Amino acid sequence: MKRIGLMVAAAFIGGAAAIGGYKLLEPKNDSLSFQEQQNVLFASNPKIASTGAVDFVEAAAAVSPAVVHIKTSYTGGGGSADKSGSPFDMFEDFFGGGGRRMQRAPRAASGSGVILTPDGYIVTNNHVVDNADKIEVVLSDRRKVSAKVIGKDPNTDLALIKVEATNLPIVKMGNSDNVQIGEWVLAVGFPLDLQTTVTAGIVSAKARNIGILARNSQPTEEEYEEYQRTGKMPTNNSIESYIQTDAAINPGNSGGALVNANGELVGINAAIASQTGTNVGYGFAIPVNLAKKILDDFRKYGAVKRGYIGVTFAALDADQAEKLNVKDITGLYVTDVIPGSGAAAAGLQKGDIIKKVEGATIYDSPDLQEKIGRLSPGDRVQLTYLRDGQLKNTSVTLKGENSVSGNKPELASAGGTKVEKLGASFAPAPAALKSRYGVSGGVIVTNVEPGKAFESFPNAKGLLITSVNGKAVNSAKDVEAALANSRAGISTITGVTSRGKFTYSID
Repeated sequence: MKRIGLMVAAAFIGGAAAIGGYKLLEPKNDSLSFQEQQNVLFASNPKIASTGAVDFVEAAAAVSPAVVHIKTSYTGGGGSADKSGSPFDMFEDFFGGGGRRMQRAPRAASGSGVILTPDGYIVTNNHVVDNADKIEVVLSDRRKVSAKVIGKDPNTDLALIKVEATNLPIVKMGNSDNVQIGEWVLAVGFPLDLQTTVTAGIVSAKARNIGILARNSQPTEEEYEEYQRTGKMPTNNSIESYIQTDAAINPGNSGGALVNANGELVGINAAIASQTGTNVGYGFAIPVNLAKKILDDFRKYGAVKRGYIGVTFAALDADQAEKLNVKDITGLYVTDVIPGSGAAAAGLQKGDIIKKVEGATIYDSPDLQEKIGRLSPGDRVQLTYLRDGQLKNTSVTLKGENSVSGNKPELASAGGTKVEKLGASFAPAPAALKSRYGVSGGVIVTNVEPGKAFESFPNAKGLLITSVNGKAVNSAKDVEAALANSRAGISTITGVTSRGKFTYSID
């Protein structure tokens, strides 16, 4: 009995010390990162393996009170839901109140969020709160409180909101790097306007890129016209490295928690793969290790401070390697090095193949992008690359967006060079646009003559064309030469938009 009493006393003293330590630091919460705050809040918790137990009762009980229902309302045109029938549905489709065929923003919608601190910081998806005129949060005790946006980022689809409340339940952040394929996970949220719902499944893949963020960042005509005036074309800086799970996720789960069997937050649910708009097998969550950096930036600066290596690249596979005439089928083939970037200073060159980042092997673009997405301007990253059959190592200092000259490509001629047969003018595609779409070459349409062949193209101005009649094109001269291969007077035009590749026949 004496031994048991000593153990109880020790546990009590340890808990009191942890609470006292937290209270001591509480006035300076905003000076700590979310992870540092969590280390204090959960100081007395034993460390257990990521996979945890098969019984989910304790995990569900620990997490559910800290997952909240977010309700948004709109008074004007907050945007449009122009859907292409892709199996990857996010944005308005992922709201409980959204509809698959909506042509304008909903008057009201809903999603989920996860409380990170007792004083009311909540993580959710950017698409849950973007353009909302009013944001309300329904807490687990049924209180309804107003929320304000602290920061949001369409490139990762993350947002941080804040409610004025105290002593709120919170979810413990886990380590998404430790998540294993086949591991049990729970999805917690408010699907289909139901109350708190917990579903279970396994992790079926990691570092998954589904192209949804790039697809929804297609340049508008106004952006293209701005490019023609200033030479600045918006780049695709989206980072997709999703945790894929078969835990049932439906509209309304967006922004909710993906947790391991220990009740630790490992991801923020963001998208579903569905032809119907409801769960048919796969959901996708943003890894919490990526979210930690983004959320800390939101609280410190109100926006993301993102670091860039300064290269454009193509992910290698058997087909891409054959096209580029290289032997390696894994890694990232450097298609361009942006002048003034960290990569240029470190000596990287076009044709290098990036094989490792910080010692970890790179198989596809998410392997690099997620790790860089966790870093800030001024941070250094170790890269291993292949050149002339030899592996080399270099240290790259990341630079901010405004300090990399390649983010403002040279202005292409507003008129370009005219190809009479097509009734359109073309100019070489700028590096930023090629990077945005992950291609190594192409031309952009700079002008279209009314009544001529190219006018039949939808939204032709600013379109990126990669080949004509099966021939790669990088200039108006290439386009004109490729037209000689037309069959029966019909030419096949291939290109890419943020929605993916397209092929169009024209006579």
